[in-house]
Amino acid sequence: MQENIQHGEPSLIPLLIMLGIILVLVIAMWKVYTKAGKPGWTSIIPIYNIFVLIEIAGKPWWWFFLMLIPLVNIVVTVLLCMAISINFGKGTGFAIGLFLVPMIFYPILAFGSATYNPPPETA
Repeated sequence: MQENIQHGEPSLIPLLIMLGIILVLVIAMWKVYTKAGKPGWTSIIPIYNIFVLIEIAGKPWWWFFLMLIPLVNIVVTVLLCMAISINFGKGTGFAIGLFLVPMIFYPILAFGSATYNPPPETA
């Protein structure tokens, strides 16, 4: 016995929600980069945006290569979130939020009252 199974049209709602989240994150990252004195467009350029984010965190450029090592990249990302949080006058809890729930905490950083205080030059 053969059943006629009808498949409905896929819902566009999850796609629209996902696109909305992506749009909010792109706008928030653009704003975070401009708050840090960097051109906003650098936030949407793949790979280069990581170099700029490392600059915003006040870390050396070679940290990019640490981002290419599996498992090490997780630790480096946590440290970058911590440095970014500190440079914007936030604490450890905010850094954990940046790492675990970036779609909430980057917009807070971008559109909130946080101001960027660059780390002192260590070179």
